[in-house]
Amino acid sequence: MPAMKALVSTLWLALACGSVHTTLSKSDAKKAASKTLLEKTQLADKPVQDRGLVVPDPRPEDVVLEHRSYCAAKARERHVAGDVLGYVTPWNSHGYDIAKVFGGKFTHISPVWLQIKRHGRELFEVTGLHDVDQGWMRTVRKQAKGLRIVPRLLFEGWSHEDLRSVCDSEDEIEELTKTMVQVAKSQHFDGFVVEVWGQLPGPEHIGLIHLLTHMAEALHQARLLAILVIPPAVIPGTDQLGTFTLKEWEQLAPVLDGFSLMTYDYPTAQQPGPNAPLSWVRACVQVLDPEARWRSKIFLGLNFYGSEYSASRVGREPVIGTRYIQTLKEHRPQMVWDSRAAEHYFEYKKSRGGRHIVFYPTLKSLQVRLELARELGVGLSIWELGQGLDYFYDLL
Repeated sequence: MPAMKALVSTLWLALACGSVHTTLSKSDAKKAASKTLLEKTQLADKPVQDRGLVVPDPRPEDVVLEHRSYCAAKARERHVAGDVLGYVTPWNSHGYDIAKVFGGKFTHISPVWLQIKRHGRELFEVTGLHDVDQGWMRTVRKQAKGLRIVPRLLFEGWSHEDLRSVCDSEDEIEELTKTMVQVAKSQHFDGFVVEVWGQLPGPEHIGLIHLLTHMAEALHQARLLAILVIPPAVIPGTDQLGTFTLKEWEQLAPVLDGFSLMTYDYPTAQQPGPNAPLSWVRACVQVLDPEARWRSKIFLGLNFYGSEYSASRVGREPVIGTRYIQTLKEHRPQMVWDSRAAEHYFEYKKSRGGRHIVFYPTLKSLQVRLELARELGVGLSIWELGQGLDYFYDLL
């Protein structure tokens, strides 16, 4: 992607040598600092689509003013045709509240609670059950008829040998799936979002496919859902295929209920850039399912977080809504729309620490991706609820 490489080069130049766009002088900064940006506390009677806020040139003061002000009257009204999965994590309590308020906009909620561990041959344990909140689950289910709660299940602490042993043994697979079904039934789950792909090298993927096929059969017999987390089909920054390709897709798409596609975290830690360039997101879907046979099973990954880069620090730092709003308040930067990536970014300078560049979702960047999902015939998976701004949910 030559255009993307050119953007990355420009951003590095900005960090190393100076500003891409003009910044406030010291006197202007003092004047700006004397005016505190306001935040609305009351909810809106119209969604963001009807308030003129989905624009390519948002102003920091407007984002700060409006970000809490979602339309309560339409908090359960859906605008997305496909399925929508939202992840909730124990370390972000606001995500739990978001799921209760906007539950009607989702078809699936996936709390990041659980791990499955192997303690020996045919000995499996699901841990993390202390995080399960049955009261919250009941409340969320009341918000939307048919909403499915499918906790993420992480294969944690498994060696390659552990996974090989299970994949090669029907008895082990039977005990593993029996453990999963028992936990799902006892905890009133509707299935699982399984994260295991990539824990065996490519040549051994046939074993994982065997395991996942039997797992899906066992869960389906118990009327439970089986959804798989998969990496992007195109490796970020390259034209190379990822570890989950058309070959694996054609074997598992008829078997599993859904695929949570991780179309975010595009840039490397060493190169600042957009979180999920639009052309790359599109390619990940088209490469995976070129004939659009099973696209309704794809949950297209949508990040509700951003990234910050600094000339004085290697790597990137995650940016969630509270930090983003605080940065806008303190620096009032010029927000730049990158039409190639279909994302906004801005830069600012600290008195100590040099220049910083921030990429974070906006109403415009999200709306473009919702339109792409509609065009491609896919659903959405949001990582994660509570990291974004409250008015984002008006779009869903």
